[in-house]
Amino acid sequence: MNKITEEIDRETDGRAARWEAHRTARHEELLKLARKAVHKLGPQVSMEDIAGHAKTSKPVYYRYFGDKEGLRQALSAMVINDFRKRVIAAGQAKEDEGSALHAMVSAYLELATNSPNLYFFVTSAPRSAEDEAAGALTTFFEEASALISERLLRLYDQQATTATLDLWPRAALGMVRAAGERWLRQPDSEQKPSLESLAEELTNWLAYGIASTNAPTTR
Repeated sequence: MNKITEEIDRETDGRAARWEAHRTARHEELLKLARKAVHKLGPQVSMEDIAGHAKTSKPVYYRYFGDKEGLRQALSAMVINDFRKRVIAAGQAKEDEGSALHAMVSAYLELATNSPNLYFFVTSAPRSAEDEAAGALTTFFEEASALISERLLRLYDQQATTATLDLWPRAALGMVRAAGERWLRQPDSEQKPSLESLAEELTNWLAYGIASTNAPTTR
């Protein structure tokens, strides 16, 4: 290969790398703008509204995400990964088992409360095994379940059965999600529990709902 050919190849590779970097940066920028649009406009927002809020056009979003479902999957993966990192970090930051579970529940509820519109946009669509968000959700559930199992094992002083530790964390995560979503949809009133009181109650269900004894306080 002569020097001219080598230089042409290097220039071609350099242009390809710069273009790929540009596409990646633009993809992330469009996702962040879509996140802000959903937060402000609601979970039923249209692609036209998202594009308008981002001060661009629908064809730009279609070029990067294919269609609204493609955008939902990419945005869902971003939000779920954010939930995963912050919920797991909250649980790992506490030494006491009850406090760790309480921190995980509180972090989940706080994140959902920060933007109910975004939360329901992400969770409203059915998942297929192939989509990007499904993989992020699986990773979240696996890591959260493993951490809950570890904490429960310590909490029960090695007395919990393998079957319990395998099944209960996944069931408990579903319980927390269902209760949290019902709570999010409730209008504000004197009867609506505060985030802190709901987190306390859910933590007791999570930690002691599989025990026959009365639950002590988690704090």
